[in-house]
Amino acid sequence: MTPAQLSRTVLHTVRRAVEDDELCVAVPERVKVRTPPRPGCGDYATNVALLLARGERGERGEGDALVIAEVLRRRLLRTPGIARVDIAAPGFLNITLDAGSHGELVRTVVSDGLRYGHGDSLAGVSVPLGASDEVRAALVAHVVRGLVAAAGGVVVPGHGPVVRPSPLSGRDLLTRLGPDAARWALLRPAGHDLPDLDPSRLLSQREDNPLFRVRYAHARTRALMRNAGQLGLAPEPQPESGAAYDHPAEIGLLALLADHPRTIEAAARHRAPDRLARHLVAVADAFFRFQELVQDLFQDLSHDRLQSSRQSKPPAVHRARPALADATGAVLAGGLHLLGISAPDHL
Repeated sequence: MTPAQLSRTVLHTVRRAVEDDELCVAVPERVKVRTPPRPGCGDYATNVALLLARGERGERGEGDALVIAEVLRRRLLRTPGIARVDIAAPGFLNITLDAGSHGELVRTVVSDGLRYGHGDSLAGVSVPLGASDEVRAALVAHVVRGLVAAAGGVVVPGHGPVVRPSPLSGRDLLTRLGPDAARWALLRPAGHDLPDLDPSRLLSQREDNPLFRVRYAHARTRALMRNAGQLGLAPEPQPESGAAYDHPAEIGLLALLADHPRTIEAAARHRAPDRLARHLVAVADAFFRFQELVQDLFQDLSHDRLQSSRQSKPPAVHRARPALADATGAVLAGGLHLLGISAPDHL
């Protein structure tokens, strides 16, 4: 279950509670869910109960929020894919998905590949966009058009997006940085920030270069898939009957993969490709924390096979973690593709 799907689920739950006269509130147009700021608070959190309580009286009503949260908690617990719902004062709902939801997310990402995150979330929405001869504004507008199309929206004539212009021409940028680094330099900063065009930072293959981390993370996912093939592993998302993806590094990475569709929508809606660029950096950093788990599994499996000629079927976790790495590679490649930046298999 992705954040977008969970948002719709919570919204549907509110609507049904109102229809059944269990709640007397105005049904909102949308419900937002977020990744909790700290571990131990479920997979996602929403403040919908607080917003509904404030809507009733025009101000925060803590008691009302807790009552609304309890009504929604009981109903959400009956929803397939949701394992647990906790209430945190003054009225937050912390939602934990079941193991099958994590496995289904990985299956969806791997199946959709580069198109994971594309959809119709902006169907019927018109995004105004203007034309410009300035290199940065023109590039941002071009990328935004692709983002809007990926989210199912329509671009209409308008102003913006407003960005700080590049001090260098397009020709100079390509000469100094090459196409990938030049695009990243212009798209990664927020529109009101001046782009950093220093080749020593943008072209360096070091951890302090965000573009390098993103592209290197993608290359590492491909390397792990090659290693899995050499060990005879067929990556497979964790079955519903198996143990959940429960390591903190797995949970953190899964949350970011699930948030990819909403990031594409937000980048399109706000004409801000920098949101997608920052999201890819976060995915890459989460992957580096996760990849040690995969490497440890490969080492253990290689050692076991050297010690025994018996080729037993590897446990589910040996197939599930490479599947998560494969899904991560798809998100990184798809995001870079939307920005017009290459995603090499070797780096």
